[in-house]
Amino acid sequence: MIRCTPIGAVGAEVDGIDLNMISDDDLENLKALFAEKGLLFFRDQELSPDAHLDFAKKWGPINVNRFFTPVEGYPSIAEVRKEPQQKYNIGGNWHTDHSYDQIPALGSMLYAKELPTLGGDTLFAGCAAAFDTLSEGMKITLRSLRAVHSSRHVFGKSAVIPEDMTDMFGNADRAFQDAEHPVIIEHPLSGRETLYVNPGFTTRFVGWTEKESNSLLAFLYEHISRPEHTYRFQWSKGALAFWDNRATWHLAVNDYPGETRLMHRITIEGEPLEP
Repeated sequence: MIRCTPIGAVGAEVDGIDLNMISDDDLENLKALFAEKGLLFFRDQELSPDAHLDFAKKWGPINVNRFFTPVEGYPSIAEVRKEPQQKYNIGGNWHTDHSYDQIPALGSMLYAKELPTLGGDTLFAGCAAAFDTLSEGMKITLRSLRAVHSSRHVFGKSAVIPEDMTDMFGNADRAFQDAEHPVIIEHPLSGRETLYVNPGFTTRFVGWTEKESNSLLAFLYEHISRPEHTYRFQWSKGALAFWDNRATWHLAVNDYPGETRLMHRITIEGEPLEP
C-alpha cells in the first residue's frame, strides 16, 4: 500500500511501492500526488536501466538530452557522474532542466547508482510556494512579463567548461536555442500560478536588456531559494527522485572531494507553457 509523507513546501516521500511493479491504480495515485507536490522521492528501489525506462515511459515520451554523455547502451539515459579527481560537478548551481527548449521537459527522474560516503545531497526549491509569498504588486508586475532562456552560455561553443568535465558533454554546436516563456505560468498539472525563471538558463526579460533584467532576476532568485521554499534530500543507494521541471529548481551539492557519485537521469517530454 502506497504511503506518502509530505515534505514542507515542496515534495513528498513515497514508500510501500516497488517501481518495478506498478498497477494502474498505483500509477493514477502517483500522478495525482505528482501534480499536487511536483516532487516525489522513492527509496530502496532496485531498478535496471530497462526498468528505469519503463517507469519513465508511463509518464510520457522520453526526451533524449543532446548535451549529456549517455549511459552505454542506453541513449535515453543521461549519465550524471563525478569522479574522485574532479573538482566541479554537474548541476552545482540552482537551475531547472531544459527551460531553454521551446517545449520544456515535464520532469526528470534521477536514480542513485553510486554515492559518496558522506554528502552529495540535492537541494530542491518550490516555485509555486515562492510565488504565493510574493506581494500582490509584484505578482501583477510579473504576470505581464516573459523571459528569455538559453543553452548557449552553458553548453555552447563559448561556454566555460572546466577541463576535467569536457568529456561529460557534447554537441556544443547544437546549443543555439533561445526560448521565450511566461515568467508566471499556470502549471499544466496543478493549475497553480508558478514562477518560471531560473539562474541556470534565464538570461533576461523579453524587451529588457540583460543589465535592466539583472536586479529583478536576482531578487526572484534569492526569494525562490529562501529556506522556507526549499528541501534538502539526502540520497541513499537505490533512491529515485522525480521532479517537475515546471514547478521546481534543484542544485547538486558538491561537498564530497575525492569520491565518486554516479546517477542515471531520464527526462520526460513536456508541453508548451502558458501564462
